Amino acid sequence: MEHETHPMTAETNNAVALAPSLKRGADIIAGVVKTLTGSPGVYRMLDEEGNPLYVGKAKNLKRRVVTYARPAKLPVRLQRMIAATRTMEIVETHTEVEALLLESNLIKKLKPRYNVLLRDDKSFPYILLTTKSDWPQLIKHRGSRSRDGEYFGPFASAGAVNRTLAALQRAFPLRNCSDNIFASRTRPCLQYQIKRCTAPCVDRISQDDYGAIVDEARDFLTGDSRNLQKGLLSRMEQAAADMDYETAAIFRDRIKALTQIQARQDINVQSVGNADIIAAHEGSGLVCIQVFFFRNGQNFGNRTYFPTRASGLPIADVLASFLGQFYSDKTPPPTILVNETPPERDLIANALSVRADRKVTLSKPSRGSKRTLVEHAYSNAREALARRLAESGTQRRLLEGLADAFNLDSAPQRIEVYDNSHISGTNAVGGMVVAGPDGLMKSAYRKFNIKDQNLEPGDDYGMMQEVMTRRFQRAQREDPDRQSGTWPDLVLIDGGQGHLKAVCEVMAELAIDDVPVLAIAKGPDRDAGRERFFMSDKPSFMLKPNDPVLYFLQRLRDEAHRFAIGSHRARRKKAIGDSPLDEIAGIGASRKKALLHHFGSARSVGDAGVADLEAVNGISGPMAKKIYDHFHSDG
Repeated sequence: MEHETHPMTAETNNAVALAPSLKRGADIIAGVVKTLTGSPGVYRMLDEEGNPLYVGKAKNLKRRVVTYARPAKLPVRLQRMIAATRTMEIVETHTEVEALLLESNLIKKLKPRYNVLLRDDKSFPYILLTTKSDWPQLIKHRGSRSRDGEYFGPFASAGAVNRTLAALQRAFPLRNCSDNIFASRTRPCLQYQIKRCTAPCVDRISQDDYGAIVDEARDFLTGDSRNLQKGLLSRMEQAAADMDYETAAIFRDRIKALTQIQARQDINVQSVGNADIIAAHEGSGLVCIQVFFFRNGQNFGNRTYFPTRASGLPIADVLASFLGQFYSDKTPPPTILVNETPPERDLIANALSVRADRKVTLSKPSRGSKRTLVEHAYSNAREALARRLAESGTQRRLLEGLADAFNLDSAPQRIEVYDNSHISGTNAVGGMVVAGPDGLMKSAYRKFNIKDQNLEPGDDYGMMQEVMTRRFQRAQREDPDRQSGTWPDLVLIDGGQGHLKAVCEVMAELAIDDVPVLAIAKGPDRDAGRERFFMSDKPSFMLKPNDPVLYFLQRLRDEAHRFAIGSHRARRKKAIGDSPLDEIAGIGASRKKALLHHFGSARSVGDAGVADLEAVNGISGPMAKKIYDHFHSDG
């Protein structure tokens, strides 16, 4: 393609400034061109230290690479890349499709400086219906599909899976506990009490009836919801006709749950089938890409991406690079709808078909319901970019850095931090502080007065278990669908390996396996900056002493410590003014004063016998018996 010439501008001035190194890079590339053929392949440009600058693919390597040997009319960005080039690596492939697949893999692996890069591409969660057990589970799954069972998804996030599972468990009360917990149960758990499980662990349901629910869940997840709902309605009416109203009520509740699942779909277009809807929007030097996942006509949520190094490139080119990297490690659906037609659309579609081992269509719809879906995704991309630009840059970078440091799915929007405070076990209080994108959320702070009388004084692990049990049992009762924004994305514990184990035991008992738990232990000699971190799925580790994420976590830990100590002091101060004698009806100020003067303390009053109590001025025989019974009764 011929390029027009223009008067000298700032860009050409930059090119002139780079002339010596630019010529050197162009000469190196020209030397490589002499060795190339017209076959398809992938080329890599490397700098002086061998670091990758750029990875590209070509239908004709010689014709493509030679353009870099003539840099005068190329954009300044590419001129800088050429100026830094000291060598090239070439891989010839059999087809252009193979070259495109290799290019995508290399970009994702090498992260070259001048390529558009896709970040935050954690593996997507699925719903897994296990089949190996006699009592199948309906659970969240992430990672390689090594377990026996049927996988449904992908879902956009852990939150999307959790909301769907919570809704499904109302309609299909299947177990979600681990096999170890299932085998050790002797009584139904909380999930049974809130009607989210049928308690097969303690034989509250027959295997045939349980298997029927499994089949119904499978039908629903594969898209056969209409016939399923008709069948449940028929069974409800039959049970009502037989005057088996309890069974009819069960079917009624399951139908209601199914209706709520279907009504909660933000977009419900049955005709779309299995498709990904992808839309990109550019503004203020940033690009936002939204991906919506539809499976069996149901909306499985969306995920937001902000590719780096995309500024200044045509949005269609950014979208093309995104598609290659996004599907480099996941199977594409049969249909992909986009808001911009990427260059070499047919080539990309062929490459995705090879990856999926079936035909994949890639298109920009111009009308109808599919265009409505794309416009909806584009609207979300535009709004997400506006929110990102409006966010506090510092806080957002800290939360994103936290997600990177601890391999979280995404930057946490709600962090709950826990600490205990007591003196030799007395007046023990657990404190919870909360932080999010806007900083500390003081209206969400909570204190927990430790109530368990069987705890040994100073049993910090037991106290932490009581706090976590009360916190998350309440969350399961009041917000089982996690719609109110009160479930944490990360739990931070002030403590070490023992505290982590204690908390994880509570989470396992409550069948909560999707809330990351992190323990922060003070360093040797309690030195700030030498904290060690503990997570259940990796060895303990430390962050660099000057890491901003470390400072951030220190501040959260210190805030939880401050809040717990303050709550403890307030409770202790109140307790000092209180007396067990105040709890006894008929003991007023004068009798209380007489008892304390006679025995010296409320504890000594409690240790006294009836005769000793009668000896106190103003204490009659019946009152002495009443005081004695107060301190010695089983209640």
